[in-house]
Amino acid sequence: MAAMSVPTNTVLAQQSPVVGDDQQNVKLTKREIEVLTHVIQGKSSREVADALFVSKRTVDFHLANVYDKLHVSNRVQAFRRATRLGLIPYEAQFAD
Repeated sequence: MAAMSVPTNTVLAQQSPVVGDDQQNVKLTKREIEVLTHVIQGKSSREVADALFVSKRTVDFHLANVYDKLHVSNRVQAFRRATRLGLIPYEAQFAD
């Protein structure tokens, strides 16, 4: 069986001890992780857009994809699920 390669801009979550959908591998793109990292620092979609030099609509698009992939409906739930799955670095939670 050939080894399966993962695109360099994709991060795989490690298996979680949580029961249910969390046990599947969740894949977020590098940009989705960047957006989520800014969001968990308390930035609004407009502030994230300005920081990443994209439109607010683009940020909202990435957030919608994150919510869908993590099976959540808001920023707090996304933060909790992404943290539990190890998708975001611990330092990102406390960055300036």
